Parts: sequence; C-alpha cells; structure tokens
Amino acid sequence: MVLSAALLSGLALAAAGTAQDVTVKDVEPFPYCAVIHKGPYTDMTAVIGELIAAMQAQGLFPQIRGPMVGVYYNWPGDTKPEDLSWEAGFAIAAQATPELPLVKKVWEHKTVAVALHVGPYDKGGAVVEKVMAWVAAHGYEAAGPVLERYLDMNPMAVKPEDLRTEIWVPCKKK
Repeated sequence: MVLSAALLSGLALAAAGTAQDVTVKDVEPFPYCAVIHKGPYTDMTAVIGELIAAMQAQGLFPQIRGPMVGVYYNWPGDTKPEDLSWEAGFAIAAQATPELPLVKKVWEHKTVAVALHVGPYDKGGAVVEKVMAWVAAHGYEAAGPVLERYLDMNPMAVKPEDLRTEIWVPCKKK
C-alpha cells in the first residue's frame, strides 16, 4: 500500500494520543488459502461465503491454523470501490493443497506494526489509519499489504461492539 505524504500527515494528526496502542513485533511466515477479490468491501459476505463453501468442498477445515484473515492491497481513500484489491482466507497447514477458487499464498512479512480494534468490522479502517500514522511518526515505512486477523472464531455470537480484530501493517525502518 502506498500512501501519500499528505495523507500520512493527516493520519498522524488523527492518531494523536493513541501511539501506546501500537507495537512492532516479528511474526513467523505462514501459509494461507484465500479467495482473491477485486471490488467493494460490501462484497465481503459473498466472498466469505465462497471461501467457506470452497474450503468445505475441499475438506480443508481440519487444516486451519488460526483465525480468518483479510489482506488489503490498496485503500478506499485512494481507490474507487470497484478497484479495491483484497482477499479473505484462513491460515492453513503447510501441507494443505487448496484448489481454485482458493489460492495458496504465504504471508512473508516478518516485521509488523500491530494494534487491536474492538468494535464493528466496518470501523476498523480508523485503526488502520492510526497504525499507518504511528508507523510514519516512529521512523518506519509501510512495507506490504494490511492484514486483519479476525480473532472471534464465531463472530455471529459476539456483539458488534465486542468484535476483536488484530491489525497488522508490515513495516521496515527508514
């Protein structure tokens, strides 16, 4: 994701007072299977339905190794909804062999800035902005797509205001 200096400056102002919520950590690379999508986030329910159906049909659920993830390659502020590029998937065992419409990928970004968003999924963008601002303000630069880890294994059983999403922004020192 490439953000303009003006946008980063504005994000830094938006994140004032929240820097203590962001940490930088190293994570291990992991394989995941995903449905790749280009289009608005309002397509999320259909994409997740396709993901779940394909994983069930391929018998991949025993291979899951963590919560559902979303990977976002561009940003609504810079991109028309129909041009947004993103994917929904699950971390899987290394030996898993998904087939189309699933694609097997590997998250290879080791250093990530991390923050926890608690609340409705559609409000997570504000936390992404705060993490991006923190990254810029602390001598880092974004170095890959944003990853969201949806920590509630049964989100339908959780009140929207209590949903937990871990936001990862790959980064490197400038």
